[in-house]
Amino acid sequence: MSEVHQQKSVTTKSTTHTDLPDVQNSQDIRAIAINKVGIKDILHPVQVKGRNGKTQHTIASFNMYVDLPHNFKGTHMSRFVEILNSHEWEISVDSFKAMLTEMTSRLDAECGHIEMGFQYFVNKKAPASGVHSLLDYYVTFIGERRADNNTINVKVVVPVTTLCPCSKKISDRGAHNQRSHVTVNIETDAFIWIEEIIDLVEEQASCELYGLLKRPDEKIVTERAYDNPKFVEDIVRDIAHLFNNDKRILSYTIESENFESIHNHSAYALIEKKRQEIE
Repeated sequence: MSEVHQQKSVTTKSTTHTDLPDVQNSQDIRAIAINKVGIKDILHPVQVKGRNGKTQHTIASFNMYVDLPHNFKGTHMSRFVEILNSHEWEISVDSFKAMLTEMTSRLDAECGHIEMGFQYFVNKKAPASGVHSLLDYYVTFIGERRADNNTINVKVVVPVTTLCPCSKKISDRGAHNQRSHVTVNIETDAFIWIEEIIDLVEEQASCELYGLLKRPDEKIVTERAYDNPKFVEDIVRDIAHLFNNDKRILSYTIESENFESIHNHSAYALIEKKRQEIE
């Protein structure tokens, strides 16, 4: 005997987003405004055009925030992700400004803040052998929108070699050197290449770094560092002197940290200036 099962039809009512309550947009009675609210450490692919005309495809870590007035309960977090996913961003000062403006507009905010950090690679040629290798630098674009005005900062961490002038002066043989990180954070309203910033910093160090060196290259870079000793104080002052004469730079912070080879601590120096303090 065959058994027949009769299926009952189930009717479901379709629900649209307009039918659902918007909790974030509801009123908050505590009357306390929030300076920054948003998403942090979200990874997204970006394209960065280099000075050589080629485009690098890399992964950036984004922090995206807006202000929240005292009378709203929350912001719409999904819209931050929608903004990232709606564009294949080729990053420049202008496109970063556009992203910042779009974010504050879509979230009905008066103030907005975006940080985008990524590894940027430069193909470098060794000084003697001519072998090519990649060296990575960490770059951060920092954007702030306030009162319908955008400010854009470019921050670059440049690893270099420094050799101690004191050690060279007092020693009969040799001098201690170390790998150092020079971090520059500049506010600009004009176009500037990432490589341009890197070149400027490396030229002020005792010697630049390379991903690959042969023996003839090692001889050149160690002798170059020995002939060009620099304290952390020298590094930041030499870079500041160049920034002071570059009208594209509206403000800057320069940090130099030596990871000392004969001490269990770092040596550190910082200079920060605004354009009105320079002129």
